[in-house]
Amino acid sequence: MTDLYAAQRAMRNMRKAALQRGVVAILDVGTSKIACLVLRFDGDGFVGGEGVGALAGQSSFRVIGAATTRSRGVRFGEIDAMAETERAIRTAVQAAQKMAQTRVDHVIACFSGGQPRSYGLDGQVEVEQNIVSEQDVARVLAASEVPDYGPHREVLHAQPVNFALDHRSGLSDPRGQAGQNLAVDMHMLTVDGAVIQNLLYCIKRCDLEVAGVASGAYVSGISALVEDEQELGAACVDMGGGSTDVSIFMKKHMIYADSVRMGGDHVTSDIAMGLQIPAATAERIKTFYGGVVATGMDDREMIEVGGDSGDWERDRRTVSRSEVIGIIRPRVEEILEGVRECLDAAGFEHLPSQQIVLTGGASQIPGLDTLAPKILGQQVRIGRPLRVQGLPQAATGAAFASAVGLCLFAANPQDEWWDFEIPTERYPARSLKRAMRWFKDNW
Repeated sequence: MTDLYAAQRAMRNMRKAALQRGVVAILDVGTSKIACLVLRFDGDGFVGGEGVGALAGQSSFRVIGAATTRSRGVRFGEIDAMAETERAIRTAVQAAQKMAQTRVDHVIACFSGGQPRSYGLDGQVEVEQNIVSEQDVARVLAASEVPDYGPHREVLHAQPVNFALDHRSGLSDPRGQAGQNLAVDMHMLTVDGAVIQNLLYCIKRCDLEVAGVASGAYVSGISALVEDEQELGAACVDMGGGSTDVSIFMKKHMIYADSVRMGGDHVTSDIAMGLQIPAATAERIKTFYGGVVATGMDDREMIEVGGDSGDWERDRRTVSRSEVIGIIRPRVEEILEGVRECLDAAGFEHLPSQQIVLTGGASQIPGLDTLAPKILGQQVRIGRPLRVQGLPQAATGAAFASAVGLCLFAANPQDEWWDFEIPTERYPARSLKRAMRWFKDNW
């Protein structure tokens, strides 16, 4: 396994270099589509690591190229067939480069799935000079007790969420403040190591350099939740093709992430099996006639199934819309029940705000806004990503929440563990042993 601390530091430095050059590509590797956006930065605004809070180094950018292609070789948000996925990524990147009329060498990628697990870490140190310095922040992060998260898993995000200085808690950036005792609460997200390695290897096979990797759950929350929701506490549910990502935000930081291994493609396959039709026809029927709430009109609305089996009677079949809804609804309910379990496990009901935002391509099924509150709670809305300068109209829908969120992640990175020089020689003995074991496991 790689030393992820060093790998993430290298990626962060590569991202800074790419942003200074002014052009970077965004790659959203999903189960149903692969989206690529090419961003141009003005270069003036980016200041790396200038704050531990959200949107630390502000930078303005615009989208100059965008392309999507049907995803191949990806299941449950994880790469299943390397050559197929490589071909799909190349297709999307080349089309985006053509539109942008520039060549791109660096990409920042995000993916769903990978069986994410969240951990809460905390650490405490004495401040050396009575004024909190960068070195003190690095020491307190190093003093956080890293849990034994098991072999074959890697840390994807490790963000300080809250600092406390003496008896003052809720600080977003303690640097430069006077105090004696510095404590930190961190959120650490681990994923299946093989999923990250496969993604990095696949992108390298496309002759591209990886300048950053992010969780789909995290970036969807950045783009679909408005600022107040991120501050007061809200959950973002990104309903993709192969998996549904759940993330909870509080004080503008992600504090929990999980995923349900079901999505819109499962609804399509249910329709295909239920009506005995090809998957492409099932996708068309789901898109044009899908829904989760049946009315009296739906019994009379007949849908031509069509087909080219050669059997004239079979190819002229019709089904009522209420039959289609009867197939779709149980699967959508099952997905929402899975989301409910994730939120219950996270203790979501204890947050001051109970807002839930549904986004992603599968959230566009008509009637979901009336069904979801019955399962998830009253405060549910369908979210669209923030407007980004230069984004084509076709890429402003909920299906592009993670791609737009990745743009914001690239431009305005939150400080993470690897942005600080962790001083090994200053670890307390107990933490040193644990941290050294952690590094050893990850080399």
